[in-house]
Amino acid sequence: GDLTKEQSGNTINADGKIVFAGLMDTQVHFREPGSVDAEDLHSGSRAAIVGGITSVFEMPNTNPPTTNFEEFQKKINIGKRMYCNHAFYFGATAENYEILKKLKNLEGCCGIKLFAGSSTGNLLVDKEEDIEKVFKYASKVVAVHSEDEEILKLRKKLIQKGDVKTHPVWRNEEVAISSTRKIVKIAKRLNKKAHILHVTTKD
Repeated sequence: GDLTKEQSGNTINADGKIVFAGLMDTQVHFREPGSVDAEDLHSGSRAAIVGGITSVFEMPNTNPPTTNFEEFQKKINIGKRMYCNHAFYFGATAENYEILKKLKNLEGCCGIKLFAGSSTGNLLVDKEEDIEKVFKYASKVVAVHSEDEEILKLRKKLIQKGDVKTHPVWRNEEVAISSTRKIVKIAKRLNKKAHILHVTTKD
């Protein structure tokens, strides 16, 4: 039918306001299972809706991590009580690369998450041959936390406990660029899609 003539019983006066479509947040950490004292799928999705986010892609570095079909299915089940549209990342490990080729048609899976540098949880895949395996077997886009673990280890001594300002000193541009160069090279060679997450510097 003619959409301009559709009637709704609910009219909102938007004079002087900016109206735009619901937004997507493609990287949320709702910490369920394992750290629900911080956040969970229910509370995180409520907060998203209040902030105008109508769709979220949730990350796999939970406890236990979302790295097999059983844990993925658990997330899908818990996700039934979420308020917004959602999909989940499947976590890559140095061991589960064989599974990654079976994700192409996995409902509710938005991609594969690869931690090339250490972050929350235990999903670090920092050896180049393991990163290569993940990309080789990947049947979906690989979203990468791109930091060079070797350089991170060397720079750890620059952390001053309790001083948040030392975070970008420790995890500097070189850490990100070195890793990203490696990821792009591997993805190009294998003709796979890579999505570099939280790019924070112009460099």
